[in-house]
Amino acid sequence: MKKLIMLFSFFVIASSFSQNIIPLDTVHWNIKAQSYVVETYKGKKSIYVQRGSIILKDAQFINGTIEFDVYLKEEQAFPGVGFRVVGANAELFFLRSHLSGKADANQAAPKVNGITPFQLNFGPKYSFPYSYKYDDWTHVKVVVNNNKAQVFLDYADKPNLSWYLTHTPVKGGIVIRGGRFSGIHLADVKVDKEATTLVDFNPIEREPIEGLIPQWEISDKFEEKLLSNPNNLNELIKNRNWQGKVKVEEGTAANISRIQLLRNGKPGNTVFAKIVINSNKDQLKFFEFGYSDRVVAILNGNPIYSGTNKWRSRDYRYLGTVGLFDGIYLNLKKGKNELLMAVSEDFGGWLITGKFKNDEGIKISY
Repeated sequence: MKKLIMLFSFFVIASSFSQNIIPLDTVHWNIKAQSYVVETYKGKKSIYVQRGSIILKDAQFINGTIEFDVYLKEEQAFPGVGFRVVGANAELFFLRSHLSGKADANQAAPKVNGITPFQLNFGPKYSFPYSYKYDDWTHVKVVVNNNKAQVFLDYADKPNLSWYLTHTPVKGGIVIRGGRFSGIHLADVKVDKEATTLVDFNPIEREPIEGLIPQWEISDKFEEKLLSNPNNLNELIKNRNWQGKVKVEEGTAANISRIQLLRNGKPGNTVFAKIVINSNKDQLKFFEFGYSDRVVAILNGNPIYSGTNKWRSRDYRYLGTVGLFDGIYLNLKKGKNELLMAVSEDFGGWLITGKFKNDEGIKISY
């Protein structure tokens, strides 16, 4: 009898484990892709997805473990998982399978109002080098517990990456995205809401940039082409509605998408980010700054700088990450000076940051 009970228990556990795999069909998933095929591939029941994603129906996921297998190709495809998906916001982890062995071979990042700011969430805090295989399945496991997450690749005992999540923990959806031009195969998707145990949670911290302007006031959107005629600047500035202030994140930059939705069906990919500089005298001050993707600097209504810092703008591997890489001399008058940074965005991070090398004799207000 004892042996029979043990055998029955083993059968139940084994059955539960196998049932934990979510069938790849339209009963369990909303499939949004240019094309897809459910098929057996390299020994696994899988789904081939081209330019799209699969969305778990009625997931309501907040904590737990998400696992899946992906058969990688050495090309840009960015397969990965989004969780706690609510509208245009989510937490993400994805692979850059074309960058095997590189420091940015993958990426943990939030999606904030539809933008994934990898130009802000960069470096070893959010990525790790990994040598991918292209002749076998790669196993991805993400463990989520409140404001923390870890990823384990290929059944690793220790996490490849631990990081703090960006958004306040809320229940949301689960999406696994597939390939681009040539598509990608996904298999063995599992979700266990009870498996929340973290292992050796030791996230990497980033040193903040000291002395940054702590926040910027952000305007409503307008079309970037309106900046091309300097004679219309005063009218353009006058017609803006101010939406609120955005604080610096990651000790690096203010994320404009926190307050502004880029793709909401309305024209415009540009906002003004504003500070007021109160100077105790007429003086020249050096201002270091960073932005993404493009900027026009306007001091007291006059344009004084234009630049581009977008992905691949400076060389073919340039990521457009934000930092204090540019600088201008501000000819300040005694009293109030209004500095506007007209920041335009394509993708990768709608960002602005800056500091004065010497702030003696000036104060910032909004």
